[in-house]
Amino acid sequence: MFFTFKELRSAAKSQPEQGQPLRIALLGDSATPFLKTALEGQGKKTGFLPQVYESDYDQIAATILNTSSPLYTFQPEFVWLAFSLPKIQLKYFNNNKIADAFVQEVREYLQILQENTNAKILINNFPVLPDAVFGNYGNNINTSLIYQLRKINLALMDLAGAIPNTFIVDVNALQSEYGREAVFDSKYYIASDLSFSLNFLPVLVKNVYDVIQSNLGFFKKCLILDLDNTLWGGVIGDDGIEGIQIGNLGIGKAFSGIQRWVKNLKERGIILAVCSKNTEHIALEPFENHPEMILKKEDFAIFVANWENKADNIRHIQQVLNIGFDSMVFLDDNPFEREWVRENLPEVSVPELPKDPAQYLKTLRRLNLFETASHAKEDKTRVKKYQEEARRMDYKKSYSSLNEYLKSLNMKAVVAPFDKLHFPRIAQLSQRSNQFNLRTIRYSEKEIETIASNGNFISLYIKLEDKFGDYGLISIVILEKQLNYYFIDTWIMSCRVLKRGVEGFTLNQAVEKVKALGGTKIVGEYLPTRKNGIVEDLYKNLGFIEKNNLWELDVLNYNNKKCFIIKNNE
Repeated sequence: MFFTFKELRSAAKSQPEQGQPLRIALLGDSATPFLKTALEGQGKKTGFLPQVYESDYDQIAATILNTSSPLYTFQPEFVWLAFSLPKIQLKYFNNNKIADAFVQEVREYLQILQENTNAKILINNFPVLPDAVFGNYGNNINTSLIYQLRKINLALMDLAGAIPNTFIVDVNALQSEYGREAVFDSKYYIASDLSFSLNFLPVLVKNVYDVIQSNLGFFKKCLILDLDNTLWGGVIGDDGIEGIQIGNLGIGKAFSGIQRWVKNLKERGIILAVCSKNTEHIALEPFENHPEMILKKEDFAIFVANWENKADNIRHIQQVLNIGFDSMVFLDDNPFEREWVRENLPEVSVPELPKDPAQYLKTLRRLNLFETASHAKEDKTRVKKYQEEARRMDYKKSYSSLNEYLKSLNMKAVVAPFDKLHFPRIAQLSQRSNQFNLRTIRYSEKEIETIASNGNFISLYIKLEDKFGDYGLISIVILEKQLNYYFIDTWIMSCRVLKRGVEGFTLNQAVEKVKALGGTKIVGEYLPTRKNGIVEDLYKNLGFIEKNNLWELDVLNYNNKKCFIIKNNE
């Protein structure tokens, strides 16, 4: 949701009673007070209690290079390097290789920040602005402004891909969406040195918080879709397969565009589900028989088509997928259905779609619902894994005993220390897991690599498979050696394997490693968040003893937990 600057200014002055503390450092080369206000307001509107450190005017270099500056004592979680195009042009006015000079400057800043903080670093790129010096011929000359700006943006992308904990705030894409006049106001710049128009600030800071939230583990995992007049034009039950609108003619183009977008989300790793008021075999017909359908039934983890109310059907989808309601997005063309779901499931995101289907995709792209801070090759198989989970749930119904059901799954696990092949997935699990996460510490891929090579740590990952398929890498444990015990720095598990006995199996493996290294005690800590309540009693249930807000386990007298998982490292 977008707010006005007036609303953000009012929110910035408010004193909310609850919210997650958040420290952001704002370093700008032009006037930033309005930007700071917008950041504070958007943060409070989003459920945070933001503290924003604002550097002195145009003092990015002095603030970063002086490691005794207040920036470093502030210990920011996020640093935003808010560069402005007019200042970059002014600074490098006589340099016809602006891109090389600017990117080298940024690279140095990133290196210093990485060495002296644990912050995630955000850098905005630049709107590509023709200066009418060469006109269109500027595309032919590598010293022209338009060429140099494009080179800067590409180089920043390369930096973000190469330097851990670096993320782009894509101002160039926002200008493409909203237009140059919406982004920059020359009157504001001349009068107050403000590089962005006041009306654009809410769009910009919303984008910034999209990046921040994805890094903090708040992101959308699942897209739930209505069918009639959402994925195709018309009503399949009334119009029949020949009468629905889809394909390359007329309004059918709009629905084909939506389907291509949804298909791309699925390929990226977003879970797809259907929630439709329909007769199931009729709802399935376009997916099975219409030649111009882009989406197929196998693209969906779960397909619910019946005449029950949609809130109850979404509850069913949530139970099968075992993910939070706040990680779900529901798309429906019908205003009544949207409002019904909002009222009954307020945590589910329900975008307001325009009446004209031709505007659906534009609206959804602007909302940027599926921001992410990581991507791994395993993401492409996510839908398949959830389809397998749905089959497990149906299979479970045939057993009255949980133990007999677990035994019948023929579960096998691979247990190994962190290795280069799995660094991306391990980092992603660290960044994305919120529920089964004892301390909610986020690690980048580079930090995982450092832990793996440090002899003071025991690192373990667990991969699981059963008769229905391969779960993939589903749990990680990091134990740090202290003076006379091993401390559980991180223990994370995918919620897809809850109630499979993986908790006990994982602890068995950790105890075995600690014993082999001569350890006698394991100490754990639970740091509560609004999402990890499911592990509040984990240590207690596994036999740890509470002492001084920590949990201790006597390794020497430990008896392995019973489980039905076979270690299979061949």
